[in-house]
Amino acid sequence: MKLSERFRVRPGGKVRLADWDPDDTAGFRDKNAVRSKTEKNLKRLSELQYVLYAENKRSVLIVLQALDAGGKDGTIRHVLGPLNPQSCKVVPFKTPSEEELAHDFLWRIHHAAPRKGEIRIFNRSHYEDVLIVRVHDVVAKSVWSKRYEQINAFEAILARNETLVLKFYLHISQEEQLERFKARLEDRTKHWKINPADFEERKYWGDYMRAYEAALSKCNTRHAPWFVIPANKKWFRNYAIAEILVEQLSALHMKFPKPAADLSQIKLQ
Repeated sequence: MKLSERFRVRPGGKVRLADWDPDDTAGFRDKNAVRSKTEKNLKRLSELQYVLYAENKRSVLIVLQALDAGGKDGTIRHVLGPLNPQSCKVVPFKTPSEEELAHDFLWRIHHAAPRKGEIRIFNRSHYEDVLIVRVHDVVAKSVWSKRYEQINAFEAILARNETLVLKFYLHISQEEQLERFKARLEDRTKHWKINPADFEERKYWGDYMRAYEAALSKCNTRHAPWFVIPANKKWFRNYAIAEILVEQLSALHMKFPKPAADLSQIKLQ
């Protein structure tokens, strides 16, 4: 079974994250078992990006969502970092600015959507407006509960305009998150990442699980699928995402455009 099938959320189904094992490695024992496969996928991904840029007919949006220490930055660094920055950009979504709050919640998101020939990576995304907003009662339920339908409509617009939308939830256990927090405390080079609020958020784990389950269930469509990636093992997370990206981009059957000039008439002097 392809990894894109193994980890894809089935359309119309209700997600229970307890049914997804964050330690799953699809039968691979350790990072050495997938090292060459991962390297091959990264090389192929760069090739596909080049054709995407040259063809200039469509775009790709990669959404990364996870709890704190879930591995979004690591995924960007190890899987997407090798891509050509000329046509690949990372957009981090922080707390909305005053200007952004003066518009609808999707205003800043649509502004950041990829142009043709480009890959955009959302580090967090519009889903924060049905996650943290829901968990901490930032807005009333009557407001955030309508956003699932609005998100689906927004992603449908992107898909109809030749944007491939791929959404990854990096699934770690509560125990693994704690270990990663401890590692940050012990590593001076990672002290800058430490935010006391992240530790406080751990007491809302159950609330976040329910919020994610709702988002994964209500906003999973054929044109904008969710993938639940087991992320306790970083090496498998990287392999799985690279594999799925190669599968999905290869399925676009992209082609280099024909030359704009008659090459036979060009003479080298």
